[in-house]
Amino acid sequence: ETLLPSEKAWAYRMKMEAMKRQVGRPKINCAQVGPNFGKRTRDLIAEETGESKNQISRYIRLTELIPPFLEMVDGGRLAFNPAVELSYLSPENQTILFSIMERDELSPSLAQAQNLHKLSSLGKLDESAIEAILLTEPVLKKKVTLKVERIAPYFPRGTNPEEMEAVILRLLASWQRSREQKRAHESSER
Repeated sequence: ETLLPSEKAWAYRMKMEAMKRQVGRPKINCAQVGPNFGKRTRDLIAEETGESKNQISRYIRLTELIPPFLEMVDGGRLAFNPAVELSYLSPENQTILFSIMERDELSPSLAQAQNLHKLSSLGKLDESAIEAILLTEPVLKKKVTLKVERIAPYFPRGTNPEEMEAVILRLLASWQRSREQKRAHESSER
């Protein structure tokens, strides 16, 4: 079963906190300490999960994101590495950034997220700086990916992906025209 990035992040964080509490408990004798005494908790989690300790740290950083960003990461609308960089921003700056991203339908690149992180660490990040970074540097527009397996049942067997795309684009154009006609009709009734 595949876990969402936010689920992994919170699971790793809770495990690390539990292990740190356990290490802090007094021991009766050295034999009870075991072979793992002194190993960093992230190293132990990494050994158990097969992930690198750096990847464990990155997942745990995600728990510092505001909920809308975590939802975007889970939904694939915000890439993992930029999300890690954004986790270093204050909740206030994350909220401002989220509003700008939603308004302008943008998603920051890794370089942009790193620039935001850097300005934040220098105490120079505000709304105008966020907008300047997002709107002046090349940005990644949101993209939609449709898996062939999910849309194939709606097409005759043997339809190739390019033909599927052409049909979908024609249907979207038709749908848009009907929405515009409906809006025009509603406006004329007022």
